[in-house]
Amino acid sequence: MSTQTAAALPEGAITPSGEIVRYTYKERLCHWTNGVTYVFCLCTGLAFYSPYLYWLSVVGGGPMAARMLHPWVGVFFYLAVVWMHTMWKQQMASIPEDQQWKDKIKDYVENNDDAVPPQGRFNAGQKLFYWVMYYGALVLLITGILMWFPEKWRGLHGIMSVVNPLHAAAALATIGAFIIHVYMGILMVSGGFEGITKGTVTKEWAQHHHRLWYDKMTRR
Repeated sequence: MSTQTAAALPEGAITPSGEIVRYTYKERLCHWTNGVTYVFCLCTGLAFYSPYLYWLSVVGGGPMAARMLHPWVGVFFYLAVVWMHTMWKQQMASIPEDQQWKDKIKDYVENNDDAVPPQGRFNAGQKLFYWVMYYGALVLLITGILMWFPEKWRGLHGIMSVVNPLHAAAALATIGAFIIHVYMGILMVSGGFEGITKGTVTKEWAQHHHRLWYDKMTRR
């Protein structure tokens, strides 16, 4: 099978090597578009937020370039979030098994996997991260546009007085969620990072971490 054909395999397909497709090429492209644009906005935004972090403006090509690019890349970040929402909205909806996962979150954190109930494609923690980023991105977009063109809202003094702290609060909320997401995906759950980079995981990994999803995919 050619690389192009393998890259086009749908979710849940079994590859010639015997692995299962965790994320399609389009999903991975969307995920990494989100990631790159978010990290750019994170670094340049922190550079504006504190003089101690001003050195981060180098990510945007220097202070002036970072100031110019930050809002534009922010718009692209939000569009990538909307793109992701069109693909994953239904799968991010709450299901009864999510509460079971929350009840066993201590076992999950302690890597006591045998005590954690079977989960679908995304567990409750992944869904919580998704919705924090989704609504956080919306708040960042609205407040960011108001901050981008302050001269157009001169009559909204009461609203503008809370825009800056609201933008900062939304940014800090997404930063906290982002740090946890990276830690969980790279350091805590072995094999998870490979799924979002190459797109496939072993059947054993899928069955162990997302058994409900694995069972659904293999019954088709």
